[in-house]
Amino acid sequence: MTAPATGDAPRPSRHVGARIVRATIGRLVLALFRTRLYGSENLPEGGALLAGNHVSYMDPVLLWCAAPRPVHFMAKRELWSVPVVGWALPRLWSFPVTRGEPDRAAIATATHLLTEGALVGVFPEGSRAAEDSDGLGEAHGGAAFIALRAGAPVVPVAFVGTERVWPRGARFPRLARTSIHFGVPIDTNAVAPEAGRRERVARLTEVMMSRIAEELERARSA
Repeated sequence: MTAPATGDAPRPSRHVGARIVRATIGRLVLALFRTRLYGSENLPEGGALLAGNHVSYMDPVLLWCAAPRPVHFMAKRELWSVPVVGWALPRLWSFPVTRGEPDRAAIATATHLLTEGALVGVFPEGSRAAEDSDGLGEAHGGAAFIALRAGAPVVPVAFVGTERVWPRGARFPRLARTSIHFGVPIDTNAVAPEAGRRERVARLTEVMMSRIAEELERARSA
């Protein structure tokens, strides 16, 4: 099974089955992991990039289930070759990305979704941080590049407790209390507006990671 072309990227209104999954299995997942959502009033009505810390495989799952509106996620292209998984991913509002290199198709898909008013979830660090890490790892510039290209705000997201649910090395998730916190959106148009593209990407990446760290600290001390 091959990955779908950019033009085949799903829209929230296109796959009713995903909404049914969110309303049934999604609610069960949130109940099992006692997931609480904070700051949902910070989500803008239009398109926005949701950028969060990444410590567990459960981060995208819980955000997908809990967000007030459908969230689209990039998933590594290799998953489209896995039976059943490759069939399900585009029907669950995901689209493929080739990791380790600039993927123009994935960037175009994410930009299109944002300009269409959808939410796109990303993890600027790219991979999960070490479970014993209290801070954030080094971020890649892809998330900032997409947000600037689409002219979309970035909402900092903090995940708390997910590192206990599915830590590195664990074969299956464990039951634990979790929470997701949305911070105040970052106006990407106000970040270094007079600078060149490369400098703006670097600056927005710094601002994004700083705001995620602040939201994470605030969430942990709540």
